[in-house]
Amino acid sequence: MPIMNYIFISPNFPKTYRHFVSELRNAGVNVFGIGDEPFASLSDDLKSSLTEYCFVSDLNRVDWMINTINYLQTKYGSIDFIESNNEYWLHNDATYREWFNIPNGLRPLDLEVRQAKSTMKKFFKKAGVKTARYIIVSSLKKSLSFVKEVGYPVFAKPDSGVGASHTYKISNEEELKKFHEEKPNEVYIMEEFLDGYISSFDGIADAKSKVILCFNETFPTPIAEVVSENKDVYYYAKTKMDPAFYEMGTKVVKAFKLQQRCFHIEFFVLRKDKPGLGKKGDIIGLEANLRSPGGNTSDLLNLTTNISYYKTYADVIVGNKVCPVFESNRIAVSVNRKKEINYQHSNYEIEQLFGEHIVEHDSYPEAFRAAMGDEYYFAVFTSDKDVKSFVKFVHDRK
Repeated sequence: MPIMNYIFISPNFPKTYRHFVSELRNAGVNVFGIGDEPFASLSDDLKSSLTEYCFVSDLNRVDWMINTINYLQTKYGSIDFIESNNEYWLHNDATYREWFNIPNGLRPLDLEVRQAKSTMKKFFKKAGVKTARYIIVSSLKKSLSFVKEVGYPVFAKPDSGVGASHTYKISNEEELKKFHEEKPNEVYIMEEFLDGYISSFDGIADAKSKVILCFNETFPTPIAEVVSENKDVYYYAKTKMDPAFYEMGTKVVKAFKLQQRCFHIEFFVLRKDKPGLGKKGDIIGLEANLRSPGGNTSDLLNLTTNISYYKTYADVIVGNKVCPVFESNRIAVSVNRKKEINYQHSNYEIEQLFGEHIVEHDSYPEAFRAAMGDEYYFAVFTSDKDVKSFVKFVHDRK
């Protein structure tokens, strides 16, 4: 069997992605990195795992990227995969696949209908999952008509946006008019506002869209509120989940036809009844992210299971048989702090009280801080009660 050639775009960011590269290399794959960080600055394990690394100072320059990929293909032969596993680069990844006729992965049109918030709703519907009512923003008159149907507040966001930037919670007609006057010049979607929390279905699907490894993540505080109201962030992951939630998640993966991909599929769990949509506790489809969960979260997932998240991905890529996953009682939690907030307890006190549970304490890169905070703790517990105690202690304010 010929050696597989895999181009990994930006393998150095986030830092956890070096583990994807090392496991692909261990599985016998030639991995070529293209990144905007000089080779000398890469971690030693990333350097040793790459067959070759090409420095491109601006990854947004599609012409430079095409020239670099052409160089690698000329030197090493046909490329089997081009992936970044990063939301920011997914569209470009698809463009390069089409340009070079890469046999695996989504092409631009495939990606577009799965990535835009409006068009992805049909895939949730195909899986039998309800989604929030919406319109594509066009005129104030149309928006007023929509509000008359669903009531205030409503939530407006870019149809193809990433994260919580340029989003608007609109609570009255004055704010609605102001939004129409000031909104950026791009396609916006307006949805009924849901009072709930995010519960995501994360994992890896094989070449037949079968879920090989999966996790349930819970995000009690919406990122939009973290940004707009300066709230603290924490979230947690586990392999144990409600069987109905697992069934729903697997149906969504099938409906989206996700193949040999990581995924992060977000659902809203309603905190109270929403007339015309659902009852308290109902699960509503929010959006499907066709990549690994953001930031360092892949390392958090890795703490909950008996096999490596990164090795499983590599095994799926090369078609190896994957070891069985056993549900564990481990709950891995990320608790984040912001430097401008005066907290009750010092890092020293946290380490003294919870040191045996803490796996990692580090700072976020600048790119993540607006949404995630400045520093984080990763810790592992076996009960929800202990998770809550840890979160409270870390987040207590003076």
